[in-house]
Amino acid sequence: MKVLVEKVTKRFTLKGTPAVFEASFEAPSGGVTTLLGPSGSGKTTLLRIIAGLEDADEGRVLVEGEDITRTPVGKRRFGFVFQTFALFNQLTVKQNIAFGLEAQGVKGPAVGQRVKELLEMVQLDGMGDRYPDQLSGGQRQRVGFARALAPYPKLLLLDEPFGALDARVRAEMRAWLRELHEATHLTTMLVTHDQEEALELSDQIVVMDKGRIHQVGSPRQVYDQPATSFVASFVGTANVLKAEVKQGRAEVGAVSLTLPAAVPDGSNV
Repeated sequence: MKVLVEKVTKRFTLKGTPAVFEASFEAPSGGVTTLLGPSGSGKTTLLRIIAGLEDADEGRVLVEGEDITRTPVGKRRFGFVFQTFALFNQLTVKQNIAFGLEAQGVKGPAVGQRVKELLEMVQLDGMGDRYPDQLSGGQRQRVGFARALAPYPKLLLLDEPFGALDARVRAEMRAWLRELHEATHLTTMLVTHDQEEALELSDQIVVMDKGRIHQVGSPRQVYDQPATSFVASFVGTANVLKAEVKQGRAEVGAVSLTLPAAVPDGSNV
């Protein structure tokens, strides 16, 4: 299920700086595309626009060529997993997972069979009759994934899904999510500020800052060939050296490097 975002802009105030400005990228079918950036970069706002939870001021969102920009959220058939577990504490694990199916009018044995399949998929066999407060954080988030997957979504959207977990459980959940994706091959979009998480889980990374997209590429491309100084400083570790351009060469102390002809003499790079 390919997703195409075209020049999406979102403002929360009329004259304020846009939360998202002319964002464009393509999320390939069956892959994990991660929106990566610091707090306030616009990544969650962009995910919410794709989900239909926010309206874009400008631009379009297309899924398999169909423009869904103005399609109501309930008709998009997307699964959503939040940072907070957002489970119904008064319902059992089975009832939480079945909630989305029943909301779509599915009844009878089909609900029980789907819940059973998902309990096995998220490795919670035998825990269906427990309540959320009887589970660990990692187990509760797996219930959240199962609930999102229950109605057979076309697209899975994950907003900092491991943010409420400690470091050890986060690492375990990343490995589990990669296994889950390999089993489902569901087109997935992930929001995170964690570079390690993005590099480990993603097929494609969209690096954002201050509402703008700085680079779109594979984890190796983003890490080895950063497109801007922001990407170089934010993804992984980097040593930044300032140089002056003289006769087409950048001079850093005793080191001189050839630059493209388009860089004028006297520039600082």
